Amino acid sequence: MATLTSPPQPQVPLADAPKPPRRSNVSWRKRWLTSGVLLVILAVLILVPAALVLLAAFSGSVPRPGNISFDLTLDNFSIFKAAQVQDAFLNSMVLAICATVLACGIGASLAFLAARSDIPVPKFIYMIGLMPLFLPSYVGALAWSILGSPNAGLLNIAQQDLGTSVPLDIYSMPGMIFVFAMYYSPYTFLLVHGAMSLMSPDLEEAARVHGATSRGMLRLVSFPLALPALIGSAILTFTLIFENFPVAQVLGTPGGIDTLPTAIFRLLNATPSRGNESAAIAVVLVVIVVFVTWLQNRALRKRSFTTVTGKGVRQKKVTLGRARIPVLLLALVFFLLSIVLPIAALVVTAGQTSPYMTSLSQLTSAGGLDFSSFSDVLDSSSFREAAFNSAVVSVFAAVTGTVLAFVCGYVVYRSKASGRGLVETVSMVPLAIPAVVLGMGLLWTWLVMPIPLYGTLAVLVVAFIAVQSPQGFRGVASSILATDRDLEDSAVMLGASRATAISRVTVPLMKAGLLSTFLLLLMLSMRELTVPLFLYTSDTEILSIAIYDAFENGGALREAAAMSVIYTAFMFVLSYIPRRLARQ
Repeated sequence: MATLTSPPQPQVPLADAPKPPRRSNVSWRKRWLTSGVLLVILAVLILVPAALVLLAAFSGSVPRPGNISFDLTLDNFSIFKAAQVQDAFLNSMVLAICATVLACGIGASLAFLAARSDIPVPKFIYMIGLMPLFLPSYVGALAWSILGSPNAGLLNIAQQDLGTSVPLDIYSMPGMIFVFAMYYSPYTFLLVHGAMSLMSPDLEEAARVHGATSRGMLRLVSFPLALPALIGSAILTFTLIFENFPVAQVLGTPGGIDTLPTAIFRLLNATPSRGNESAAIAVVLVVIVVFVTWLQNRALRKRSFTTVTGKGVRQKKVTLGRARIPVLLLALVFFLLSIVLPIAALVVTAGQTSPYMTSLSQLTSAGGLDFSSFSDVLDSSSFREAAFNSAVVSVFAAVTGTVLAFVCGYVVYRSKASGRGLVETVSMVPLAIPAVVLGMGLLWTWLVMPIPLYGTLAVLVVAFIAVQSPQGFRGVASSILATDRDLEDSAVMLGASRATAISRVTVPLMKAGLLSTFLLLLMLSMRELTVPLFLYTSDTEILSIAIYDAFENGGALREAAAMSVIYTAFMFVLSYIPRRLARQ
């Protein structure tokens, strides 16, 4: 039988054989182009300031134009041998731990009342838990310095009128813990309220079926399931309080209570400046923040808290019984202490005609109150200039920050660019760097940089973008993840370029999320105080700095209070806009 054989194949010389395809340099550059540009921008905004602080902590001189020393030393850390720094560290830890425990207790209690209980007016309870967030903590501290000053505080004067003598001293450790807890409790409230609102009722119903009381069900089922939100809010609150400078400066300095942030600021502004020692303290501050964050991740690792399933969530309200009215009264007391009394104190101080007051009855006497300070402030050229600077800086920072966050979010979640994970990591770095540390690094960065930004409003814009990059990135990322990519890809398949599809399909679909991120960054820029303290000049003073300086100068107390009331009203308006948009 004949067999079929294939014809012989021509031999191809090895040199002429086709080579396997290789990734061209053009492809490599294309994959790194966008992410590389973003990484350079983020490095200048965030990593360079952080690196300069680290370098200053281990060198003998602070970074200056033409003078960056790489002679490393550990001598700067000998500052921790000083008794003042050791006391500041201990004070920071005690304040942060005690205030965090109290803030979490307040926030979690209000969250439970608003989300899970049959308390009257739950929507109003929700507002009570949220409203301290819209009053900047340093304005609250300034108001409470008016209320609780041991010598001339309005509450102490009221006690004299009533014949009581309960000592109130807000310039003390308990007073600072009280103020910190009030104005940082909304972080716990928001996170725990969200967890309790989404919690599946199945496990709670199972506990009831097996005979558990409402109290036992809450203790054994409900609150343990909300543990991730509680731990997350506790870590966030601890970090924010531990690194807080304005409240510690306003309330701690008069009482002789030093903290690490105030120690850093004092050393940096000493004569001669002790910037290297302040940088050494700053590095330790960052290490503590990073360590606390690591503890949070370790505590929640390998534990399951899944409670939201595909079933509908129809929760049963917990009956408070006879405690309904007393608990409501306690919530109203918190509202009185956190919002009503501070704003009332600012209004009274703005209208008070005499700087010395021995009785509240002086306010009701003829000429005791004169609210012309509000018109004087509004007519003041310095206030208008500070307000204009605040508006310009905040709007530019919010717009630029939102655009940068959108580009970063799109590259991370919608592209296949190389290094996109690194873009996300660098964007979130400021969460681990206290504002007082980043402010110091930004000061040295823009003194060293050949670009003449220092002394202009532009440097404040750059600083706000750097500090708020995590909030902007997370705000935009949530909107990108919630938007279906198929709609954008369909536009590309129909002939549109990718840029056109993004601008005409993706961005309009994300309009609400982008607007919310813009408003968030705008509000954060308006209330930021710590970073501008390092960067402002007499020509670039913004509203938060103007209020702080006016309160530091006792002769301008009325004007400072009037500015604070106007500023607070504007902040409440800003906070209302996102909620209005959410309803629509």
